[in-house]
Amino acid sequence: MSHEGLTRMTKVEVVVAGADASAVADQFKSSGATGYTTVSGVSGLGHGGYHQGRLLFNDQAALELLITVVPSERAQGLIDGLRTLLDEASGVMFVSETFVSRPEYFA
Repeated sequence: MSHEGLTRMTKVEVVVAGADASAVADQFKSSGATGYTTVSGVSGLGHGGYHQGRLLFNDQAALELLITVVPSERAQGLIDGLRTLLDEASGVMFVSETFVSRPEYFA
């Protein structure tokens, strides 16, 4: 696969309870991320059992997936902050190398 003309960055994805989503978003912002995407009502199976994506009572009861992309030199600070947050809250974090076509959007 060719990545010619693309810029290498780091993608961070976090799945947390809706009640903890704002803390993750705050961590994204404090790391210098210029934006993020939130997907509400995430379903999945993990250590806590199966979680359905539909809202039963309110938006705090469902899981949310938050995704951001940062320049690689900013990634470690963000990862460290999220690990501290996830020590106190239920959730999971995925970190991967990604390539973007418009790096100025993420600087």
